[in-house]
Amino acid sequence: MVSRQRPDPLEVVVLVYDGLCTFEFGIASELFGLPRPEFESWYRYSVCSMDPGPLRLGGGLRLETTSSLRRLDRAGTIVIPGWRDIEERPPEAVLKKLQAAHRRGARLLSVCSGVFVLAAAGLLDGRRATTHWRYTERLARRYPQVSVDADVLYVDEGAILTSAGSAAGIDMGLHLVRRDFGRAVANQVARRLVVPPHREGGQAQFIDAPVEDEGGPGLGQLLDWLRKHLRHPHSVESMARRACMSERTLARRFRSATGMGPHAWLTRERVRRAEQLLESTSLGMEEVAERSGLGSAQLLRVHFRRILGTTPTAYRRAFRRGGPGSERS
Repeated sequence: MVSRQRPDPLEVVVLVYDGLCTFEFGIASELFGLPRPEFESWYRYSVCSMDPGPLRLGGGLRLETTSSLRRLDRAGTIVIPGWRDIEERPPEAVLKKLQAAHRRGARLLSVCSGVFVLAAAGLLDGRRATTHWRYTERLARRYPQVSVDADVLYVDEGAILTSAGSAAGIDMGLHLVRRDFGRAVANQVARRLVVPPHREGGQAQFIDAPVEDEGGPGLGQLLDWLRKHLRHPHSVESMARRACMSERTLARRFRSATGMGPHAWLTRERVRRAEQLLESTSLGMEEVAERSGLGSAQLLRVHFRRILGTTPTAYRRAFRRGGPGSERS
């Protein structure tokens, strides 16, 4: 019997199936399934299978599970890993379960090609969504009523979240942890995963081949050099001169490789450096601003608020204290 109560969003169920994408299943397990005794509360994690077991996973693995689709009836958050074949329509029983879950208020998350399952269920009609850059055109052609964003790492539409390629599922998952428990907890989870708590830019930085050196230091070496000299002033003219290219070419290659312009990238890297200093030192805000290249404590606060949605002081306090919602003070 389907529960009529509003589902608990911390009740996470991962949909598994024959031909399951192992990496994306592992992402869901790592983010939501590991015990987190350091926190006061955490997700309750389980899986449900749409196929009889044992399930064949990528990499020659097999998965035993006794949970049927009925487990979706009480799920508050449902995760759909990458679908096994984007040309294959998911079973109607699965689509109906997802539609019912959405009607009663459950959150639905797709990783990579898992978006095709949500689209087949009609749950993305009139919404923004994303998927791996290799599939965005096919998604848009097959489901023209979906607004496909080909560049972003993930899209949050409230009750429905979609992510790009497999690793972008980590970005989306950390974003959801931030929504549920606050920035400090998400930072701790990211630290345990050894990944940044938040990545700027979109898929554009991963689509093209790496920029090759052409008669000079090239963009790759320029980025490495800039990261080592963030505290010094840099203009587009000086960056282009060091990279041995025109300012227009520099701007084009920056956007192609990183998904943003030179100044936006430089500011992001300076904020990232400031984060590191706030986490690992007791330096005052003026010194943090100077060492990171942001110039002044006032500009440090402006860019922190714009990029991270918090203040340097709150970030330092939250990162060091940890615990659910501690940064919200």
